[in-house]
Amino acid sequence: MKNHEIQIKQWLKENRARGARLLQILVRENSTRGNESSTQAIVIEKCRQLGLTLDIWEIGGDELKNHDAYFCDRQSFEGNPNLVAVLKGTGGGKSIILNGHIDVVPVGDEQSWNHAPFSGMIECGKLYGRGATDMKGGNVALLMAIESLIANGIKLKGDVIFQSVIEEESGGAGTLAAVLRGYHADGAIIPEPTNMKIFPKQQGSMWFRITVPGKAAHGGTRYEGVSAIEKSLLVIHRVQQLEKDRNAKVSDPLFEKIPIPIPINIGKITSGEWPSSVPDTAIIEGRMGVGPEETMKSAQLEMETSLRELAEQDEWLRENPPKIEWFGGRWIPGSLESEHPLMYELTKCFLEVKGVNPVIEASPWGTDGGILSNVGNTPAVIFGPGITETAHDADEHIVLEDMFAASEIIALTLLKWCEVDD
Repeated sequence: MKNHEIQIKQWLKENRARGARLLQILVRENSTRGNESSTQAIVIEKCRQLGLTLDIWEIGGDELKNHDAYFCDRQSFEGNPNLVAVLKGTGGGKSIILNGHIDVVPVGDEQSWNHAPFSGMIECGKLYGRGATDMKGGNVALLMAIESLIANGIKLKGDVIFQSVIEEESGGAGTLAAVLRGYHADGAIIPEPTNMKIFPKQQGSMWFRITVPGKAAHGGTRYEGVSAIEKSLLVIHRVQQLEKDRNAKVSDPLFEKIPIPIPINIGKITSGEWPSSVPDTAIIEGRMGVGPEETMKSAQLEMETSLRELAEQDEWLRENPPKIEWFGGRWIPGSLESEHPLMYELTKCFLEVKGVNPVIEASPWGTDGGILSNVGNTPAVIFGPGITETAHDADEHIVLEDMFAASEIIALTLLKWCEVDD
């Protein structure tokens, strides 16, 4: 083992308590959508203390909002900045982006939590609170990895570009803004909650809304109307069949252990205003998964074609076809070849730290990796210490031991990827 690696390992071991404390501080700040500023201020101050070169700006403007990859319904980003902090290399090495989002999803029903949602409570080696696993724990792992280099005076040849972005949970506007600001690299790691698995591929996703028409009538003579609810059942059955057909074509071994690789989820249905009336409209809203090698447009076309075929098979729908619109959040899929050099280095460092080979799978959800790879031309891999099952759930938590291990794996990867300047 090289001297630099020994230094890194020793420093990280000695500073675990500081890492846990930083995560506590971040989790105790509510950084739900539109409230990212106070948490971001803590990250900014940490990066300033580390001596990194800071770029802090409020996203927005025509270039961002008119971009083909921009899908966000947020009206204003004022007061909630993006942050990019750079550890400048000496030159000649490969650069890397370490990308983490600071925004978290709402807490939901607080009565479902055994610990307060923003408590940062540590119990039995686990730290609890909204954002602990998705993905403030991953962000702390990145900051610990960077600090371990600086504290030991280790100079890298390539640049390390740390990003703390807003608005990932609603479509990735923060990362898109960083790309448009000119931040690109030879590789990227995003420490989303992967259960310490490595995801070289990420499915994309997009929201849809299907409006199903009916004909109103009195419930006592419902045969004089056409129930939009009954017709919506035909649409739902067709969407379920489309999901089966699409997934039957998936043969990628990285999806082997995922029951439904690219799901189509019905998340919301609204219809009717009165129990004694036949409803004349039903609205179905959901999320459509997009395969790592698919385009958004090709997936949309499959859904639209399937609905047209359904309409042709039903007398009412033939004259009154369902209408589909694509709205709200959208996450671009991403794909990195398993033999990519970044995958090689990350896998090797994982084995060195954990003593076993990592599990390599495809991501079951979207990330900002699609924006980095497809818009920013930066190959991205997803690897982080968080627990997939607790993200977005009550009693969200992270195993601190995993966060410390991830920081060590990432730090060693930086040594190899960016190269040490001796």
